[in-house]
Amino acid sequence: MPAWEAYIRRVEPYVPGEQPKRRDIVKLNTNENPYPPSPLAEEALARLSADTMRLYPDPTASELVDAIAAAHGVKPSQVFPGVGSDDVIAMAFLTFFNSKKPILFPDISYSFYSVWAELYRIPYECPALDAEFRIVPEDYMRESGGIIFPNPNAPTSLYMPLAEVERIVAANPDVIVMVDEAYVDFVDAEGGAGSAPAGPAPVSALSLLDRYENLLVIRTFSKSRSMAGMRIGYAVGSESLIRALNDVKYSFNSYTLNRDAIAAGAAAMSDGQYFLDTRRKILATRARACGEFRALGFDFPEPSGNFLFVRHKERHAAEIFAALKERGIYVRYFAKPRIDEYLRVTVGTDGQMDTLFTALREILG
Repeated sequence: MPAWEAYIRRVEPYVPGEQPKRRDIVKLNTNENPYPPSPLAEEALARLSADTMRLYPDPTASELVDAIAAAHGVKPSQVFPGVGSDDVIAMAFLTFFNSKKPILFPDISYSFYSVWAELYRIPYECPALDAEFRIVPEDYMRESGGIIFPNPNAPTSLYMPLAEVERIVAANPDVIVMVDEAYVDFVDAEGGAGSAPAGPAPVSALSLLDRYENLLVIRTFSKSRSMAGMRIGYAVGSESLIRALNDVKYSFNSYTLNRDAIAAGAAAMSDGQYFLDTRRKILATRARACGEFRALGFDFPEPSGNFLFVRHKERHAAEIFAALKERGIYVRYFAKPRIDEYLRVTVGTDGQMDTLFTALREILG
């Protein structure tokens, strides 16, 4: 082995969902939104001239930051933008998780957390979800170097009530608590997953920011805003936390978001009605999918994301996964302890879900 190989940083990388090159498929494996982004985003892109490509983008992404701040009723100085929520979370790990004490995140959760911890040499521990795949707040009420968890969790799609989130934040005033809300826009606060989706936008940890300076809430445009291809994410927190994030960002990469992303993201964030209309369609399809899956012999935790986490009572998930893939239908399978009997299925359009359920009826006989 060459001597220089001893100095290479070795990590086990995150494995993203498969991105097939074929177009004739039903893609329900990466929780993308099945509907296009706001028409205002397309209009914003059309207004950009090719000549601007030779110029650096605004390093502060102020147009986007202002739109996010206005939508959430916070100050622009409380918003930190990044290249997808992955970039934002990675920057937050680098900025805030520097104690020798282990950080805490669930054993079944977004698998990128452990990758970042390993990459940055951050010690970590993973409290186990309970038998129903729920986070146990008491497991996070102990000494640590910081805390992060998704709400709703992935891949389970379970939502933890805001009162439980607040218990965790309040019990940890000496460390940063990050709540990853990639899927929170799909929580049906009024009726639950199986009812008609008529409720307002869900309550999130953003409502706790005025009371907890140690809280950082992370969001993405990839799911409810239909802009996974643009790679836009952001964090909202106290001004002191955002200043610290910016100090690290400007020491790492000043120009993170490009001009297209800034313009399209600001336009999409301003189109509240389109967001609500798209959300309503996804919740309606999810409610119907719950009934279809039950009729086919599946069980699942009550979903709060734009996906379901389903298990068949008689057929193994790996078998169903392979049979669907042969038919050009892609869902997500995790060959991991405790969840290897489950499939994660993104909520697509009604037509895509009809194709899925027709295939499942054939596979299950």
